[in-house]
Amino acid sequence: MRTDRAEALAAGHVSHPTAFERSVLDLLDRVEYRRCDSGEDKEAVYRLRYKANHAHGVLGEMPEQRLSDELDEKANCYCFGIFIDGNLVSSVRLNHLSLAMPYAPIMTIFSDMLTPRLARGETFIDPSRLVVDPDLPVNRALPYVTLRLAVMALTYFDCTSCVSMVREEHTGFYNRIFGSVQMGGPRPYPPFTRPLYFYESRCEVNMEPTLARFSFFRSTAFERRMLFERTQIGEIAPLTVLPTARYHRRAA
Repeated sequence: MRTDRAEALAAGHVSHPTAFERSVLDLLDRVEYRRCDSGEDKEAVYRLRYKANHAHGVLGEMPEQRLSDELDEKANCYCFGIFIDGNLVSSVRLNHLSLAMPYAPIMTIFSDMLTPRLARGETFIDPSRLVVDPDLPVNRALPYVTLRLAVMALTYFDCTSCVSMVREEHTGFYNRIFGSVQMGGPRPYPPFTRPLYFYESRCEVNMEPTLARFSFFRSTAFERRMLFERTQIGEIAPLTVLPTARYHRRAA
C-alpha cells in the first residue's frame, strides 16, 4: 500500500535530474492529458489503438479500423489521450480493480490469480491499450509520459499493485523501470496475435524507489484529483490537465 513517504515523494523535490529525466520533463512541458470518455476524442483513441496494434503486427485486419470493448464503458475505467501541440500522440486505459468493481482486461485471462486477492481487500490498477502513434519518429520519452498516468493512479487510489498484461518483448522494460515481476503466463488474449504475461509491481516495494529514481513520475495531489476525481453521480466531464512534475514545488 502507499506509505506516507511515497505520498511525499510523489510531490517531492526534483534534484539534479539526469539528461534523460530532463528530456522527459521537456516533453511534459508540451503535453496535455485528456480524459477521453465521449465524442470525437474517444473515437480518435479507438482508431489510434487499432492503427498502432495493426502496424506492429499484433492485431489482424478489422474493417472498422477501431479497437474498443465493453471495458471502455465500465465505471472503473479511465481512458486518456496524450496530446502534444494539440495532436493525439499516445493513449492508455486505466481500470481500477476492487472487489466491488473487478472489471479489467487482466481479469479476462488471469482472474484465477486475482479474484482471491480482491476478496482479501487488495486493489489494483491495470494499465492497458497503451499505444503510441506509429507514424511518429521514435521518442524514448513518450512511453514514460504515458505511463506516468498509471503511477499517479496508484497513488490516488492507494492501490496494492500495478498489474499488467505484457508482451514478451516488453517484459524487460516493466521489470527495469517499475520493478515488475512475472506472476503468470504466457496466455492467449484474442484478438491479439501474441500471448501475454502477467507482471506485477507492488506499491509497498516499488513506489518509493520509482519516484526517487525518476523525477518525472512525481505529481501533485491537485493534478491527481483533476485526473481521477469523479462527480457525485459518478460521471467525469472531458477535461485537459497539464502535468505538474516540473512545477510541483509551486503547485497548490
